[in-house]
Amino acid sequence: MFIIEDELHAEEYGEFPDFQAAMQELKRRSNIPWDHEPNLPPCTSWRTCGRVYVIVEYDDAQTPPKMLKRQIVLEIKAAGPKWFDEAAKE
Repeated sequence: MFIIEDELHAEEYGEFPDFQAAMQELKRRSNIPWDHEPNLPPCTSWRTCGRVYVIVEYDDAQTPPKMLKRQIVLEIKAAGPKWFDEAAKE
């Protein structure tokens, strides 16, 4: 199981069956302006804030699920999207 999280605001954005499905969602979000939902930060200083999206892999065969890997993938700020792994976005 893969989950997208906003590392800055401790928010989760759904479960995905594989890494590629989570990446597809982040590719979609990278085309949305930083000041529009779902990229609009919830904080009062949203004009100077942003989102840092990570993909977290869990082994959901265990109870509770065990985190296997956490990877920073995408940052969305006023300056535009920044990919942390250029190969991942292709």
